[in-house]
Amino acid sequence: MKTLITLVSMLTTFLITAQDFQGKAYYFSKTGMDMNFGGRQLSEDQKKAIADRMKSAFEKTFILTFDKNAATYKEEAQLETTGGSGRWGAMLSGFTSNNYYKNIKEETYYDQREFYGKNFLIKDSLPTYNWTLVNETKKIGNYTCFKATTTKKVNEIMDWRAMRRKARQQRDQREKGEGDQANQKNTPEESETPKEIEVIAWYTPEIPVNQGPGSYWGLPGLILEVQEGRTTLLCNKIILNTKEKEEIKAPTKGKELSQAEFDEITKKKVEEMIEQFSTQRRGRGGFGGGRRN
Repeated sequence: MKTLITLVSMLTTFLITAQDFQGKAYYFSKTGMDMNFGGRQLSEDQKKAIADRMKSAFEKTFILTFDKNAATYKEEAQLETTGGSGRWGAMLSGFTSNNYYKNIKEETYYDQREFYGKNFLIKDSLPTYNWTLVNETKKIGNYTCFKATTTKKVNEIMDWRAMRRKARQQRDQREKGEGDQANQKNTPEESETPKEIEVIAWYTPEIPVNQGPGSYWGLPGLILEVQEGRTTLLCNKIILNTKEKEEIKAPTKGKELSQAEFDEITKKKVEEMIEQFSTQRRGRGGFGGGRRN
């Protein structure tokens, strides 16, 4: 048995070191959702509508196409749904990449996004993860995977709970006649919001490329699972060395800018929306919430 495993490992390594090596890994995402809605009294129909929109936004399937040096990470094509239209869809579109390309050799990435009808092309250096390798294994499909951990800063711009909390706080301040006091103390909920989260990755040395879903990379094997806060990315299908090769290249569509510049654009737009939502009466609006007039 050990001889067979060694031969399979040697064959896999040989295939991957070939010049024309290419693979595809399919991932599905799942995010745990906070369904208390900040204490608001909503009907069951309203709660279901919000849950359906959240599920549509955060439960997706992605395809990682990779070789030894580069990869593209794209959402699998889906039929359009009405839940992603309007103001809600315009905001969420900027939080999801249309085409994420990373070049391990050059340590750069390109991220193509559409935000409120405008196309942007983020070009920046790949993030460096300080991975800690853990002596723990588990099986994902037929692959033996090893555990690794790191920490990641929370981007509050992209944090749904942070946006909803800020809008609720501003609305409550107005209702109490307190206004926007710059030196107001943080609420316990805000104070407890973590600035960093732990990331757990499971990688397989049986596919010895340092690739992974999204921005993740840098481990001695393909990353098959990532647990990031409430979100889990899990690989459920791998294809190695298909006859039909796909060109792995960086996207070119959109206004080129850095990650920091794009974050500033989205931050301003999110703050505008928070201001709009905070002026609405409780139960009449909010993030994905109340009735439309």
